[in-house]
Amino acid sequence: MIRVKRPPTARRKWRRGVIPLALLATGMLVVSACGGSSSSGSGDGSGSAPAGSAGNATLKWATTYFPSHWDPVVGGSGATFRITSLVYESLTRTDSKGNAVPGLAKSWDFSADGTSVTFHLRPNLTFSDGAPINAAAIKGEIIRAQTQKNSAQVANLDAIKSITTSGDLDLTVTADHPDYQLPLLLGERVLQVASPLASADAATLDQKPVGAGPFIVTDLIPGQSATLKKNPDYWDAANIHIDHVSVSVAPDASTIVAGLKTGVYNFADLPPAQAIEAKGADLDVFALPGFNASSINININKEPFKSHPKLVDAIRYAINRQQFVDQLTFGYGKATNQPFPPGYVAYDPKSADLFAYDQDKSKKALAEAGYKPNELTLSLTISAASPQAEIVQSQLAAVGIKVDIAIDKNWATPYFAKDLAFSIYGTTGRDAPVQTLTVHFGKGGVINLSSPFVPDGFEAAVKKAEATKPDSPDYAANLQAATRIGLTSPANIFTVSSPNLFAKSKSISKLPENPGHVDWTGVTISDS
Repeated sequence: MIRVKRPPTARRKWRRGVIPLALLATGMLVVSACGGSSSSGSGDGSGSAPAGSAGNATLKWATTYFPSHWDPVVGGSGATFRITSLVYESLTRTDSKGNAVPGLAKSWDFSADGTSVTFHLRPNLTFSDGAPINAAAIKGEIIRAQTQKNSAQVANLDAIKSITTSGDLDLTVTADHPDYQLPLLLGERVLQVASPLASADAATLDQKPVGAGPFIVTDLIPGQSATLKKNPDYWDAANIHIDHVSVSVAPDASTIVAGLKTGVYNFADLPPAQAIEAKGADLDVFALPGFNASSINININKEPFKSHPKLVDAIRYAINRQQFVDQLTFGYGKATNQPFPPGYVAYDPKSADLFAYDQDKSKKALAEAGYKPNELTLSLTISAASPQAEIVQSQLAAVGIKVDIAIDKNWATPYFAKDLAFSIYGTTGRDAPVQTLTVHFGKGGVINLSSPFVPDGFEAAVKKAEATKPDSPDYAANLQAATRIGLTSPANIFTVSSPNLFAKSKSISKLPENPGHVDWTGVTISDS
């Protein structure tokens, strides 16, 4: 049984309180980079808890993606960023439509040619250890993310060519070409900012996080649990009414619902298989929009694909995506042949039927590749037993391709070194849609198993999309054009897009629908 330390207040009966955690949903007025604003009401805006609050509101979160690293540079941009964002703040956030909105930066503006953006920081802010939040600190964190030996963010920040500061509050980031994606790039998925005092010893920071987010870690048991308290110096503390957070690893997916029923937890990320049980327990089960995409990954630089390129088509046409939806997401996901969910700005409707399920076309491509039915055996290398791998195995067997599933606990090393020929992967995407495309299809893309292969015309299409302002009428069309070219790549065969699924006590009010994020702004916790 996991030992979870909690502050004394977490053991008492809850009282009414308000719990906004993230920042930009319903709880504040913000100034956008384009001079507009987004606002909606949450409380009276005074920063005081509502009547009846005794400062005891506690969020008790059970998670299946508890961070193994709390240094945001090391942790990467996977699902754990939703937990570490409790501690760290970023230059920008995203709103309900996925647009960049202010965080530590109150505003920003681009140079006339679009190659550089100057962020204007909020004045008089500090990290939770008292270090000042200034342009030098942000510059130092970007450089650390680009250069630290164990950084997982190097490839994410390769668009940045220089960083300059002007005084304490102005920071200019420059790319080698026009790039209006930079404010999204420097959001909480990629650039959660740690205190420069704490990051001077990165090894210590990894388990003793210090940031400028809405909460401060007071106790951390590595790999098990963390307790946090409200950060009174957070820039948007007026809209943060939660007092304590307890985050703990759910010991087993089957125990999550029981923990929610008994009050051990009041919030949890939920495996789809547990959704029916959770609903039956009168819990609130809900999905938030996400960019979670699963894919089958192929390396055309390895055999047998190198000598038999038609094998890629044989696999493409053999995939019945709806089976992935039904068996893996229990209907919560959507079949997709793209790294984006249908309806997202970069999703390309013109490619919706590209490589659609067709066993006859699959068998024909297998024959064109020079193989008779059941003559070829592929080794599918994965990190652990997976129902997704079993579906792939079954679907390929139906067209005459045998698949042996090989489990390698050190799978990540050969995968990211591009040494595997055939694998599967899942991604949480990026806030910047162009970056989602480049990690899958770009020359150095971490999920491009066929790197350095890049589809013809992809890099030019990406630069055109980056050079398009998000408020331009051409923005969606240019993004979708880049997606369309990317999908010709043999490296990724997408199967299903899944939302972020959660269950909560009904004492917690509805969460804002912030794509890919867990946004607590305006959320309240009432008495049980």
